[in-house]
Amino acid sequence: MDSDQLIDVEVGSAPLDRYQPLLEDGTWFEFERTMAALARQLRDRVLWNVNSTARGGGVAELLSSLIPYDRGAGIDSRWVAIQGEPAFFDLTKKLHTLLHGVAVDGTAITKEESAVYERTQAANAQALLELVKPRDVLLLHDPQTAGMAPALAERGCKVIWRCHIGVNEPSDEVRSAWNFLRPFVTAAHALVFSRRSFVWEGLEPSRVHIIPPSIDAFTIKNRELDESTMTGLLVAAGILQGSNGQATFVRGDGSRAHVSHRAAGLPEGGLPADARIVLQVGRWDRLKDPMGVIDGFVQHVAPATDAHLLLAGPAPTSVSDDPEQPEILRELGDRQAALPAPIRGRVHMAQMSMEDEDENAALVNALQRRADVVVQKSLAEGFGLTVAEAMWKSRPMVASRVGGIEDQVENGRSGLLIDDPRDLQGFGRAVVLLLSDERQARSLGSAARLRIARRFLAPRHLMQQAGLIRELLEKRP
Repeated sequence: MDSDQLIDVEVGSAPLDRYQPLLEDGTWFEFERTMAALARQLRDRVLWNVNSTARGGGVAELLSSLIPYDRGAGIDSRWVAIQGEPAFFDLTKKLHTLLHGVAVDGTAITKEESAVYERTQAANAQALLELVKPRDVLLLHDPQTAGMAPALAERGCKVIWRCHIGVNEPSDEVRSAWNFLRPFVTAAHALVFSRRSFVWEGLEPSRVHIIPPSIDAFTIKNRELDESTMTGLLVAAGILQGSNGQATFVRGDGSRAHVSHRAAGLPEGGLPADARIVLQVGRWDRLKDPMGVIDGFVQHVAPATDAHLLLAGPAPTSVSDDPEQPEILRELGDRQAALPAPIRGRVHMAQMSMEDEDENAALVNALQRRADVVVQKSLAEGFGLTVAEAMWKSRPMVASRVGGIEDQVENGRSGLLIDDPRDLQGFGRAVVLLLSDERQARSLGSAARLRIARRFLAPRHLMQQAGLIRELLEKRP
């Protein structure tokens, strides 16, 4: 593999001052000063972000929103995605689920799997070494990149490895993934986790840093939409019934565009225009428990309400580093087909094209704003980006009390948490409550937006990351 085989992900630039109206004065001035100081320290250096896919999933969304602000501050920030054979991504998916405490295909990493991992990491590291300079800073993301840390650190780069996933109470499954990855990640100068409980046993404390993820209020997925635009976009995509599907969305470059792709998997013409919608957005991933969402809705929500369930995710072949999605979607389709006809007509899986990422983001934005209740019934979650997005839009939220979600949602104040994600009755009861009590739903939604504004917007994330990078650059070798 040579450097041409790394995927160079194009990102633009975004001005920091768009956040000034959303931040308190003290926070705004601190943000501006911090980013200016980092830009000075990184003069003549490149800040590289390395992950495994340019689109689909939370990490790609994070990078696409954060990197433009680095560039807007005058930092030469770049993003490359590695490549690998299918067997490599099968293994990294296995590591992903193990780090969440789930063993889908056993806990042991075989010699063959280890050989595939090391071969792929060596090839990508060699390609990256053709691009980087010894004084550059590299942010490596998740198990897909961990194996490159030793070679890059040996070159003289400052290497930060970030793990976006984890569990509060490690099991044998979790430790098996740690044991496989630890020899690679301990070569990094800093190790970043989303919350303290995710930190692995046996790591050097001085290298460990906690930086929760964030969302960007100004991405296409999160910017404000009026009701007419929201409805028009959903009609144009075939998600809602109607005749006025002519609304345009604003692209990242400021130009306007019409929706040109229709969501698959929905009834002809879409859902009724006045349907009450319970929405979960995310990859077709077993850890998101889409089957459990269907069962909870069918058993406990549908009999008590007239609501529709809408599971929305990417077209199943559009995310290159997650090979399980087509199989999971087929299983969900089989479950839907087995439902009695009246309920079957209220359970939907919207498969949304990723060919135009701006369009996809605009449709997710519109969907989240249109939903009456947003749910995230994950079995495990490092940080729920879709939770933060829906909270920012003042939506009432029902979510599992797992991982980073319990940092985001204050139960009973900014959403409702289910202590056991497999408690279908508790899940259904919470959803029915919010569908039937409009006043409480509105109150929780308002509090949700305020919590995201204070704790989970991009400036806080960027300031913490800048502080870590500056600390590493100031340390003597």
